[in-house]
Amino acid sequence: MNWLAVAAVNMAAAVGLGAFGAHAIKARASIEQLGWWQTGTQYFFYHALGLLFIAILIRLGYSTQTPAWLIQAGIIIFCGSLYLMALGAPRWFGAITPIGGTLMIIGWLWLAYIAIRQSS
Repeated sequence: MNWLAVAAVNMAAAVGLGAFGAHAIKARASIEQLGWWQTGTQYFFYHALGLLFIAILIRLGYSTQTPAWLIQAGIIIFCGSLYLMALGAPRWFGAITPIGGTLMIIGWLWLAYIAIRQSS
């Protein structure tokens, strides 16, 4: 997988979705929906940047692809569920949001494990 390209597409999508939230949905969304959108966009940006960092580590041979896959899945589930709720999906969609967050956490811990293992 070309993780540099995936990270770049994620960053472009985060900018686009952030702008969409600031302009298109702001006029008709509730405070709660705007909060979901803002949280989704913040986490999208943070983890897209993190994925860029991991992509560089993969290219340099310091990481496997596993953390990247976990974080990308986390982005899709965590941010995606928040975006969908902000756009009017049922609130029960929020029940899957923590699954995405957990995948992101596991991805970062996996990267820590790789770093510890390589330093031994």
